[in-house]
Amino acid sequence: MKLWKGRFSKELDETANAFNSSIAFDSRMYREDIEGSCAHAAMLGSCGIISKEDAESIIAGLGGILDDIESGKLAIDMTAEDIHTFVEGELTNRLGDTGKRLHTARSRNDQVALDIRLNLIKASASLVEKLENLISVICEKAEQYSSAVMPGYTHLQRAQPITFGHHLLAYAQMFLRDIGRLEDAKRRMQINPLGCCALAGTTYPTDRMQTTLNLGMYEFTRNSLDGVSDRDFCIELASALSLVMVHLSRFSEEIILWCSWEFKFVELSDAFSTGSSIMPQKKNPDIAELTRGKSGRVFGDLMTLLTVMKGLPLAYNKDMQEDKEAIFDAVDTVSMCLDTFTPMIETMTALTDNMRHAAAAGFINATDCADYLTKKGLPFRDAYKATGELVAKCIELGQTLESLPLEEYKNICEDFDEGVYEAIDLDRCVAERKSAGGPAPENTLQEIKRIRTMLTSE
Repeated sequence: MKLWKGRFSKELDETANAFNSSIAFDSRMYREDIEGSCAHAAMLGSCGIISKEDAESIIAGLGGILDDIESGKLAIDMTAEDIHTFVEGELTNRLGDTGKRLHTARSRNDQVALDIRLNLIKASASLVEKLENLISVICEKAEQYSSAVMPGYTHLQRAQPITFGHHLLAYAQMFLRDIGRLEDAKRRMQINPLGCCALAGTTYPTDRMQTTLNLGMYEFTRNSLDGVSDRDFCIELASALSLVMVHLSRFSEEIILWCSWEFKFVELSDAFSTGSSIMPQKKNPDIAELTRGKSGRVFGDLMTLLTVMKGLPLAYNKDMQEDKEAIFDAVDTVSMCLDTFTPMIETMTALTDNMRHAAAAGFINATDCADYLTKKGLPFRDAYKATGELVAKCIELGQTLESLPLEEYKNICEDFDEGVYEAIDLDRCVAERKSAGGPAPENTLQEIKRIRTMLTSE
């Protein structure tokens, strides 16, 4: 059944029909379509646009359709033009003329705009929950390794001593920001377009606030043209999801590096690794690699949405049908990545001895050595120069700052004494970095407590 067939004398070409159809991807919105239709029918009845008896029959009929789809008794007809056509056609089959009254004071334009909002509100809430689970796992690992010294890097060069727990919490901060963006985007989804109809509202005495409240939204769209043609919320969600994938991809990149023999900082569980068909020694971090690779899909979905919308005149255009495949793919990809990435992190083991060895071999306590002289009154630039000369001497002699004899220290600067060895001890270097946001273990534990409180309160 074509909802628009009255104007046409010929059947739509079969190829054109397949090209025009959207049910292959919008059928996932059947719950939201029925939910929106129930709210619309209730409003029509309470406003006297249709009889209350018809409204009640329609709502009951829609409930029966939902139950039958959920139970598997009713299969969605994939030859229907879209999910709206299928639901309304099934309702009419069951209720006759009463079912035909449902579409009074409504268009598929405001109907689909509502359906996709309702669907993405639920999807956003699910993604927030999955991010919270990931953050909780990160906090567990950070607590476990709050005192495990490792090198901190800039330019992928060993820079200063930190802890593995502190490093992990950097990703917790990223994912917390992602949650904030998703929550913010979700608020702008909770604006009801139902009642805008095709583009110009309706002459019927509808009550848009009633449907708004019944649907759990807090406002309705204030311009009928914008109401049916706005897809900013899809773009905003895709943008937020792209940043989630940026963060997952960065984390994945580090895990891939850490798993390599060149680093060997972590060991992934066999349950989240794969092997080679020809090299029996291989243990590949494929989950992390796939997560890194799938970021491109989500970025592409965002670009698709931006490109679809950038040149559209008001109001609705069929181009906008392209919104669903892109945003649904972005949602599904991020959801799938989080489902797999989180247990991979949960079962990951840090090789703390290797981290400690790398920290000891990289002169990453050189800044602490310079600070030692500065605290004795030497200007920082002079202390910096002296420490640089010490590092050069260590390289020449095959020593580290910890193993270099005090005599060599004094040859470069007389202000050195035995206290320098305590000052450059890696554990002390980390423990003394108590400045707010720094890697001192006590800071890490306090931040874990703060994050857990945030997650609980949300």
